[in-house]
Amino acid sequence: MARLADYFVVVGYDLDKRGSSEGQGRILQRFPEKDWEDNPFPQGIELFCQPSGWQLTPIKLPASFFVAVLTDINSERHYCACFTFWERVQTPQVQKEPSEADEDETPEIPQPPVQLYAPKSLVLVSRLDHTEVFRNCLGLIYNVHVDSLNVPLETVIGNLLTCVIPIAGGSQINDPPVCSLSDWLLGCFQPDHEDGEKSLRTITLGAGDRQVIQTPINDSLPVSGCSVAQLFRQLGIVNVLCLFCAALTEHKILFLSRSYQRLSDACRALLAIMFPLKYSFTYVPILPGKLLEVLSTPTPFIIGVNSFFRSETQELLDVIIADLDGGTVTIPECVHISLLPEPLLQHTQTALSMVLDPELEVADQAFPPATQASALKIQDKEIRAVFLWLFTQLFQGYRWCLHIIRIHPEPVIRFHKAAFLGQRILHEDDFLMKVLDGMAFAGFVSERGPPYRTTDLFDDLIANQAERIRNERDDPRKTMNHIKELAEHLFKNENPYPTVTMHKLQRPAESPRTPPGLGPFPLLDDVAVQLFVDHAAAKLRTAPPVVKAELKEMVPSGRPLADIVEKNGSVLANSARRLEVVRNCINYIFDNKMLESKKLMPAVLRALKGRAARVCLTQELNQHVLQNRAVLDDQQFDYIVRMMNCTLQDCSHMDEHGIAAALLPLVTAFCRKLGGGITQFAYSCVQEHMVWTNMQFWEAMFYSDVQSHIRALYLETEDGGTSSPQGALELASEQTRRWPTLTKETQQELVQKEESTVFSQAIHYANRMSYLLLPLDTSKNRLLRSTGLAEVESVSNSYVTNSIAGSMAESYDTESGFEDAESSDVANSVVRFINRFVDKVCNESGVTNEHLKALHTMIPDIVQMHIETLEAVHRESKRLPPIQKPKLLRPMLLPGEELVMDGMRVHLMSDGREEAAGVTGGPPLLPAEGAVFLTTYRIIFKGTPNDPLVGEQVVTRSFPIASLTKEKKISVSLPMDQFIQEGLQLRSCTFQLMKIGYDEEVASEMAEVFRKNVHKLRYPQHVQGTFAFTVGQSAKLVEHKTKDKNQSLRTLSKNLVKSAKRTIGRQYVTRKKYSPPTWENRSSLQSEMDEDEISVSEEVEQSTHTLSSTIRSSDRQTMSNVVERACCRDYQRMGLGTLSNSLTRSKNEPFRISTVNRMYTVCRSYPGLLIVPQSIPDGTIQRISRCYRQSRFPVICWRNSRTKAVLLRSAGLHAKGVVGFFRSPNAPSAGTSQADSTSLEQEKYLQAIISSMPSYSEVNGRSTLSSFTSSHMSTSESSDKLRQPRIGALMKQVMGTKEDVPGTISRGAMGQRARVISLSQPRVSVKARGSPRGKWGSIRGSGRLSAYNPDVGNRLAGKESPQANGSPSDPLFLRQQHAYLYIIGDKSQIKGGKQDPLQQWEVVPIEVCDVRQVKNSFKKLMKACVPSSPSTDPNMSFHRCLEDSEWMNLLHRVLQVSVLVVELLATGSSVMVSLEDGWDVTTQVVSLVQLLSDPYYRTFDGFRLLVEKEWLSFGHRFSHRGAQTLAGQGSGITPVFLQFLDCVHQIHLQFPMEFEFSQYYLKFLAYHYVSNRFRTFLLDSDYERIELGVLYEEKGERRNPQVCKSVWDYIDRLHKKTPIFYNYMYSPEEEEVLKPYTFISNLKVWDFYTEEVLSEGPSYDWELVRGRPEGSAEEVTPAPAAERPETAAPKSQRRVVWPCYDSLSKVLPDAITKLLQDVQTLETELGQISEKWKDTWDKIKTTQRTETKLESRPSFSSSLLMSSNLVHQRRSQGVYLQESGVGSSINLGLDCEASATSTPAAGRPSTSTLYSQFQSTESENRSFEGILYKKGALLKPWKPRWFVLDKTKHQLRYYETRQDKEFKGVIELAEVESVSPGTPTMGAPKTIEEKAFFDLKTTKRVYNFCATDSQNAQLWMDSIQSCLSDA
Repeated sequence: MARLADYFVVVGYDLDKRGSSEGQGRILQRFPEKDWEDNPFPQGIELFCQPSGWQLTPIKLPASFFVAVLTDINSERHYCACFTFWERVQTPQVQKEPSEADEDETPEIPQPPVQLYAPKSLVLVSRLDHTEVFRNCLGLIYNVHVDSLNVPLETVIGNLLTCVIPIAGGSQINDPPVCSLSDWLLGCFQPDHEDGEKSLRTITLGAGDRQVIQTPINDSLPVSGCSVAQLFRQLGIVNVLCLFCAALTEHKILFLSRSYQRLSDACRALLAIMFPLKYSFTYVPILPGKLLEVLSTPTPFIIGVNSFFRSETQELLDVIIADLDGGTVTIPECVHISLLPEPLLQHTQTALSMVLDPELEVADQAFPPATQASALKIQDKEIRAVFLWLFTQLFQGYRWCLHIIRIHPEPVIRFHKAAFLGQRILHEDDFLMKVLDGMAFAGFVSERGPPYRTTDLFDDLIANQAERIRNERDDPRKTMNHIKELAEHLFKNENPYPTVTMHKLQRPAESPRTPPGLGPFPLLDDVAVQLFVDHAAAKLRTAPPVVKAELKEMVPSGRPLADIVEKNGSVLANSARRLEVVRNCINYIFDNKMLESKKLMPAVLRALKGRAARVCLTQELNQHVLQNRAVLDDQQFDYIVRMMNCTLQDCSHMDEHGIAAALLPLVTAFCRKLGGGITQFAYSCVQEHMVWTNMQFWEAMFYSDVQSHIRALYLETEDGGTSSPQGALELASEQTRRWPTLTKETQQELVQKEESTVFSQAIHYANRMSYLLLPLDTSKNRLLRSTGLAEVESVSNSYVTNSIAGSMAESYDTESGFEDAESSDVANSVVRFINRFVDKVCNESGVTNEHLKALHTMIPDIVQMHIETLEAVHRESKRLPPIQKPKLLRPMLLPGEELVMDGMRVHLMSDGREEAAGVTGGPPLLPAEGAVFLTTYRIIFKGTPNDPLVGEQVVTRSFPIASLTKEKKISVSLPMDQFIQEGLQLRSCTFQLMKIGYDEEVASEMAEVFRKNVHKLRYPQHVQGTFAFTVGQSAKLVEHKTKDKNQSLRTLSKNLVKSAKRTIGRQYVTRKKYSPPTWENRSSLQSEMDEDEISVSEEVEQSTHTLSSTIRSSDRQTMSNVVERACCRDYQRMGLGTLSNSLTRSKNEPFRISTVNRMYTVCRSYPGLLIVPQSIPDGTIQRISRCYRQSRFPVICWRNSRTKAVLLRSAGLHAKGVVGFFRSPNAPSAGTSQADSTSLEQEKYLQAIISSMPSYSEVNGRSTLSSFTSSHMSTSESSDKLRQPRIGALMKQVMGTKEDVPGTISRGAMGQRARVISLSQPRVSVKARGSPRGKWGSIRGSGRLSAYNPDVGNRLAGKESPQANGSPSDPLFLRQQHAYLYIIGDKSQIKGGKQDPLQQWEVVPIEVCDVRQVKNSFKKLMKACVPSSPSTDPNMSFHRCLEDSEWMNLLHRVLQVSVLVVELLATGSSVMVSLEDGWDVTTQVVSLVQLLSDPYYRTFDGFRLLVEKEWLSFGHRFSHRGAQTLAGQGSGITPVFLQFLDCVHQIHLQFPMEFEFSQYYLKFLAYHYVSNRFRTFLLDSDYERIELGVLYEEKGERRNPQVCKSVWDYIDRLHKKTPIFYNYMYSPEEEEVLKPYTFISNLKVWDFYTEEVLSEGPSYDWELVRGRPEGSAEEVTPAPAAERPETAAPKSQRRVVWPCYDSLSKVLPDAITKLLQDVQTLETELGQISEKWKDTWDKIKTTQRTETKLESRPSFSSSLLMSSNLVHQRRSQGVYLQESGVGSSINLGLDCEASATSTPAAGRPSTSTLYSQFQSTESENRSFEGILYKKGALLKPWKPRWFVLDKTKHQLRYYETRQDKEFKGVIELAEVESVSPGTPTMGAPKTIEEKAFFDLKTTKRVYNFCATDSQNAQLWMDSIQSCLSDA
C-alpha cells in the first residue's frame, strides 16, 4: 500500500521581492508540516511550479495543470502535480508597480490603476504516477474555493493526504479495508465490494465527489496512457527510433515544446519503450529556466525544456534536440548514434509502420479492404508491443550467459558479455556493444539475473516466445498478430476494468454572478489538517500489517544460445576438410611424425584463420592432456606453441568465441623438459597477445570457473538421488527457494563454503595471471610496454630522440636496460594488475576482508616465486639448440658503398600491393625472412619467402636512403614461428615501401640504433655529407663529428688559397674546351692537388658581393670556363649571340651573351652567362632585376629557328613590380620617380625583345609568315587562318575563370563558363572588358583600351567580329591577330592593370599549381601506388586514390600550358613564362616547350643539355625540393623534376618514334635524381656548385674510375655497353613540332610508380644487377662462356615468369635486344673481339637500306619496325576548330587514333607522314595490290594505275607502275565512307564488263574504279571493306 499524496503545497508569488529583476515564488503553506520519515519533503518545488519564471500579468490566464518529476538523492522519483490559477494582486502594492514594470519581463504592463494578476499553484507531491487522479483532486480543491462550496477545504485536503491505495492490482486480494478516519466523518475511499480485486479503487474526498483509481496488475510494466502513440505522431518513426537508440547508448537528449504536459508525456513515453531496461541517468521532464546550466552536465540525460528557451540551447554541441512541436530531431555533427543492427532495424520499422499506418500495406490495391488504425490508447500498447518484441530478439539467450558466483546469502550474478556477443555473432555491432556496456543493462542484469523471483511478461517472452518470434519475423501478418496479442496483454495490465470510466470533473461555474471581489485562496488551518493526518496514522499503526504475497518462481532460461543462432549465421567458414587437416596435423605431432606435420603446417596455419578450426584445435589438444599435464619433446612443443600462437593471434582482446578461455588450461598443461630438471610450460611462449592484458577476459574466466565450482559444491551436498544434469541457474533457484527453510547454522555453513570456494579460485587465478603476464625474459618487458598494464609503463614507451651516439647507453635505460631494477619493475606492474583484478572480483563476490588482506600479501610472493622459476627456465631455454633459421644472404654493394650496419634479422611483411603476397595469384613471396642492411647509400632487405613452396627464391627490396620520406614504428604479427611485435615502416619517394618486423633475436636497442643511423644518413648536416660526396670514405657514423671538422678545414684552406691567388693576381688554371673523354683513358689516377686546381671559377667572398678590382683582369679566362657550360653550347647552336675571344659583341645580332651575372651578383640562382637583347646595357639589367622575385629577370632561353620567335623565362614580378609595370600611366603613382624609371626600363626591355623579331619590322604584321618557304608552311601548319581558332581554344582551356574551382580541371571539354567574351557582339563595352568574368578582359582595367582595338576578346579568340550576315569576311585574318609577345603570368599576381597601348604584348593569366599542391599530391600518389596495407574499402581502390591525389590533373595543367606556348611560338609570337619564383613551374614549362618544339632536345645530347641548362644552370632548387639535408627535414619532398619527367614520359608514349632515348632512360633519371648517388642533382644553383668546387671538377680525369660523379657520364658509359637507354623506334621527322593530347583521359599512369622487381631490387644501379650470378639467360650483357654455370643435364627452355618478381625486360627481352645479345654471345664464343652494339645496329641499318634498294623483299629493320604495331601513333592536339558560318564548332578528340583520323583538320599532316622515312615500296606492308583503272578529274581520261592496299597504314596508294618508288597519290581509308558497285561512265575502257566497276566514296569526293573483271572487282571491294571494318 502507498499514500496517494505525500504532501500538499500552496505556492504563491512572492510580493515582498517584487523589486528584484525577476519575480520569485514562495511556499505559502505545506501539509503535513513535518516530513514523513520514509519520504522527506523535496526542495525547490517553487521553481518547478512556474518553470518559465514567476511573472505578473495584466490579464487573468486560464488555470493550467502539468506534472513535473523530481528525483531525490536515492534516485526515487517524486511526481509533482502543479495546478496553477491567477489571482488579482492586492491594490496597495500596485502603487509601487511602475518602478518594477520596466524590470519585469512583461514590459507592456500599462501604468496603474490597471489591475495585475499573480499566479498561485496548488501542488501535490506523490511517489505514484496517476496524472488524471491528481488533475481531478486539485481541480476539486480549486472548485471548492471558487464556487464557495460549503465543504471545508481542510477536510478535502486532510482526506487527500490520508488516502492509501495499493501499488499494483493483484496484491491485496483478501486485505481488510483500511480507513484513515471513521467512515461517517471522511467518507474515505471504500473498496468496491462487488470486485474481489483491489486493482480498482474508488475514493472520495468528501466534497460530493467519487473517483476511480485503476492500479496496474503488474507494477513492473510501465504505464504509458497514450503518451507513446502521441510521441510517434509528433516525431515520426525514424526520429523516435533515433532517440530510442540514443537513449540506450547513453547520449544526451533534450525535448522542446511549448506545452509542459507534452514534455512530461514525451519523456514518459521514451522511458516506456525502453522497457525492460530502466533509465538511470538524469531525468527531468520539465526543467525550470533558472536551472538551464544543468544542460552542460557531462553525463547523459533526458530533459524537457520549454521552447521559450530555445535560443539558450543553440550552443549545446553534444545534445540531441527533439522539437515536439516542429516534429524534428537535430543531431549535432560530433554525435554519432549507433543504430539497431540490421535486419532488426528494418523489421522494427516495418512493424511500426504497420501499427501506425495500416493503410500503407493496402494502399495500392484496387479494392482496398477497410482498415482502420486502432484507437490511440490501443495503438499506444501496440507500439510498446513492437519494442518488447524487439528487445526479445536483442536479448534472447541472455540467461545462458549469466554467471552465478554466489547463491547465499544473496545471489550474485555477472553477465558474460563477450560470450553473448560471440555466440550471437554480433561482436562487431556497435549498438549492442554500447548497450551491454551501459548502466541500464547493468541494472537489468542485477534485477532480472536472480533465478528465483516473480516473473513478468518479458521473462515469458524470452523463455517461450523467442522461437516463435524468430520463425514469424519474415511474415508480417503473423508478426502483427503476435504484436496485437502482446498489446492486449499490456492494455489489460494498465486497464484491468476498461468499462469503468473516470469521473470527469466539472469546470468551475464562471457565471456573471461570481463576485468580482472573490478573495485569494484562503490560508488553511494547519491544525485541522494535521488532526486528519495523525488520526489516520494511528489507525494504520493499530491495523494488522499488510502481507504482500509475492508469487516467486524459477525463471525459465529458454533455449540455449547455440540453438538460437541460425544455422547459416554460425556456419563455420571452414569446410570439414580443413578441420580434418587440423586433426591430422595434431595427431602427427603426437605420433612424432614430424615430417608429415611439417608438410601440413602451412595449411593448418591458414585454416586456423577460421573460428571452427580454432575450436577444433582446442578440443583436439584437450584429448592429449592426461592429469593436467602433457610432456612433449622440443619439436612437438615448438609446433604446438606455434599453433597456439596462430590461434590466439586472430582472437580479439574480448575473446568473444572463448578460444583463449579454452586454451588457458592448456597452456599450463603442455610442457617440455629442459636441462637440470627444469620444465618449461607453453604459457611462457604464448604471452604476447592482447587478450591476456584484458581485465574483462580474466573476470569472465574467473566467474565461469567459480560458477562451475559452486555448482559442484551443491551437487556434492545433494543426496545421490537426483543426478540430473542441472544447470547452475536451476540449481541456484532451487537453493534460493530452500534458503528460508534452513536453520541458521546450515545457512552459515553454506555461506562459508561458498566464500572459501571463491577465495581458493582467486588464489588460483593470481597464479594463472602471473604465468601469462610475466615475460620469460623479464628484462624484455614487451607485453607491458605495448599495452600499458600499469602507470609505470608509459615511461618504457618513451620515444628515443635522435641524440648523439654517445648518450645511447643512458637513453636505452628507459626502454629495457635495467639490470636489477627492471625485473622488480615488471613484477610491480604485474602485482598491481593482479591486485586490481582481485579487488574487483572479491568485492563483487563477497570475499571477507581477512581473506582479501591475505590475498594482497600473497600476490607479491606468488609473482616473485614465479620470476625465480622463469629465470631458470630462461637460462636453460637459451641453451637449447636454436631453431634452424635461414642463412643471411649478403647483398652486393656498389664500388665505394660501405655497410654502416650489418644484417639485422627481420621479416619483410607484405603491404597493400597484392601481387607479392600472392593475393592475385602467383606465389606468396611475402612475408619473407632475411635481414635488413644499412649502407652509406641504400637500405636493403635480402631474404627468402616464408612459404616453403617458394622458399628457394631470393627476395630483394631496396631503395636509396636519400629517398626516404617517412619512417614510423609499427606493430606487425607473423603467423609462423614466433609472434613479432615491433616493426618499422619505411617509405621512399622511389615508390618503394618496406614493412619490416624485427626477429625476436634483435634487441630493441639494436632497432633503435638502426633508426638513428637511418636518420643520420638521411639528413646529413650538409650536402657534403651525402653519398655522392662521401662515396669511398669511411662509413663509421660515430666518427661523423671529426670528419665534418676535417671537411670544414679543407674547405677553409681552399678558400684561403683562393683568396691568396686572387690577391697576387694569379689566374686559375683553366681547361681546354670540354669534350667527353673516352672511357678507356679515364682510369689514370689524378693527384690531390689537381682536383683543387680544377675546382672553381671566380668566387665572391662570403662576406660581400662587391667585385674586387683584382678580378677584373681575369674575366676572359673565367669566361672560358663558363663558356663550356651547357647554356653557352646551346646558345651557340641556336645562333643566339656570340662571345668571341675579345669579348666584343657582334652588332648585327639582335641578342648578345651578357656577362653581367658572371660573379652571380645580379642573381644568385641564374647562370653566369645570359642572353639579353643587344640594345640593353648591363646597368639596366641590374635595375630591372630588382622588380622580379629572387632577381630572376627575363632572359632568352630558346629561339624558334623558323619564326625567330623567342622563349623567355623569369620569375613573377614583385608586388611593386606589378603596380609599376601594369598600372595605367594616368593613375597617380605612389612610388618615387625611380620606380617609374624602372617601369619604363622594363617596357624598354620588352620592346627590345619585340624589336628583335623579324616579323615586327614588316608592315603587314603577322602576314609576313608567308615569306617563309612553302615546305615549312606545310610541315608546321602555320597558315594563320587555320591556326588562330586553335590557339583561342587552347587559351580558353589554359586560363581558368574566376568561378573555376582551383585544382579542378574540366576533363577534355572546356568548362561552360570558360568562354572568351564577346564572341558574338561586334563591340565590347569598357565595363564588360573590365569585369572579372571575361577571360581576357580581366587583365585590362584601363578604359582607354577601346580607343585602340574594340575587339579585344575576338582578337585573342583568333577571329574577327562577324559580319552582318554572320559569315566572317575573308581578308580579315591578314590583319594583326596576335600580340608580338605573350607573358604567361600567375593569375594571383596579376590583379589588373594596363595593356600595352600598341598591343605589342599581352598578359595571359593562368592558375599554376604551387609547390604545396605538388607535395600533397605526391604524398597521395605514393600512398595510392604503394599502399601500406590492403584496403577493402571501395573508396580506397587504386583508381579512386589516384584520382584523389590529383597528380594527373597537375600533369594535365603543365602540359596544357606548354602546348599553348608551343602553338604561340609556332605562329611567330614570342612568349615569356613568368610564374612563381621562376624555378619550379617555369622550368617545367620552358623545358617542355623546347622539347616539343625542337627535335634536338629529343636526342641523348640534347636532353642532357636541356636539363643542364634549364634545371641545373637556371637554379632549380634540387637540394631544397628533395630535402637532402637536415635543414630540409621539416619541408618534405616536392618532386617538381619528377613531374617534368612524367610529362616527358606522357609525350614519349604519344610519339614513340620521336625520341632517341627509351622510357627506361626517364625512369633512370627519376630514380637517380633523388638517390644522391651522383652529384649532378645536388645543390640549388651553379653558384652553390662553384662554391663547393663541384661545378667543373666533373670534367677531366678521375681518381677512381669506378666512382662516377656525374649521372651523364654514367649514362654515357652504360650506353656504350648496352642498348638499355636506346629507343629502337627512333626515326624523327625534320623540324617536327609535337603537340600531344593533354586531357586526363589521354594520360597514363607511369609504370615507374608501380613496377617492382623483387628478384634483384631496382635495376637502376646497373653494377648490382649485372653482377648477379643467375646465368646468362637473364643478362642483357652476357657473361663470358667460362663464367656461366655448366648445364650438364638437358634443361627446358621454358620458365615461369612471375610478375613483381622477375625483371620482364630481362626475362623476355624485345626481339632486337635479343638478337644483339645473340650476336655478342656468338662473337664471344668464336673468340672474336665483341663489337659495340651501337656499331652493329648502325651497320645493320645501313646494310638494310642498301639491300632494300637492290632486293625486292621486306627488309629486316623496317619490317621489324612495322610489325612493332605502334599502339600510340603520333597525334596532334585533340582540339580542332573548324570554321563555320557562325562562331566555331569544337570537336574534342579524346580517343587515341579514332578521332585523330576521322576528323582531320585542314593543314594537319596526314598519317602517312608518320612513315615518311620508308622510301622503298618493297618495305611496305602490302595487304592487297594490283592494277585498277581510275577515272581522273573532270574531263580527264581513265588511266590504269598500280594500287596498293595497306592495312597497317590504313591507306590505298597508287603508283604509275609497279616498279615505282614514289607513289602518285594516296586515299586515306579513314576518310572513306562507303564502297559500292558502280556503273561505267564516259571514257571507260570498252572491253570490260559492267560488274567490274565500283565507286569509293570519301568525305571529299567520289572515286570511280574499274578492275580487269567482275571477280577482281569483288575482291577489291571485299578487301577495302574488311580494312574499314578492322579499323
